[in-house]
Amino acid sequence: MKPGRMPGGFNMNAMMKQAQKLQNDMAKLQAELETREFVASAGGGAVKATVCGKIVKNLEIKPEVVDPDDIEMLSDLIMAAVNEAMTQCEETTNREMQKLTGGMNLPF
Repeated sequence: MKPGRMPGGFNMNAMMKQAQKLQNDMAKLQAELETREFVASAGGGAVKATVCGKIVKNLEIKPEVVDPDDIEMLSDLIMAAVNEAMTQCEETTNREMQKLTGGMNLPF
């Protein structure tokens, strides 16, 4: 039997090379996704949040939505916009990783 071959034609070296390639591809994809921007808005565009990876990169608030007597509404709009942008980022990351791994359930 050739080195690296197991009974039944299983090639351990080929499997290790494939695993290494998958690991490299996943690292490249993760790095690319961490630089991708996701934008979401709330209140009909009154508040717009931009996230990049796990960081809020930009927050835009239209002046007409700033009401000193209703800070709670502004807080809710900000949270809604940021949470939606973060959800988009997470869902895109999961979807892209699933494509790469062929649906294997790998922790990332």
